[in-house]
Amino acid sequence: MSTDCLFCRIVAGDDPALLVLQTDGVVALLDARPVFKGHALVLPRRHVVTLPDLPDDLLTPYFASVRLLSRAMVDAYDCQGTFVAINNVVSQSVAHLHAHVIPRTKGDGLRGFFWPRTKYADDAEAANYADRLRAALDGLVGS
Repeated sequence: MSTDCLFCRIVAGDDPALLVLQTDGVVALLDARPVFKGHALVLPRRHVVTLPDLPDDLLTPYFASVRLLSRAMVDAYDCQGTFVAINNVVSQSVAHLHAHVIPRTKGDGLRGFFWPRTKYADDAEAANYADRLRAALDGLVGS
């Protein structure tokens, strides 16, 4: 853990976030500045800066969580699919590995790698999106 790292502080419970998934090795949370509402970030609990730094023992649990979240979004948000991306150093706003999992619908306006950002109307709307995704994840994990 790095106390200088925002994501490490979130994992430790020292900084607030709307967590949607927690496993022994992974935490997922709603992005505070989503491309589309419901945009989530999946990060390893252990401080790892980039994908090439991810230890082999975390590879399967990490990508299993990314896959699970991507699947759950379709149920949670009635979207058609997801966009999954990882930045390594360039455009990596927090130096802690995180995969963006973004709900997508045909005609949603996302073009190439220009990511216009949106905002939740308020904390209640953000919490609602987090609740919906947690419920969809519970349905997938329990099945």
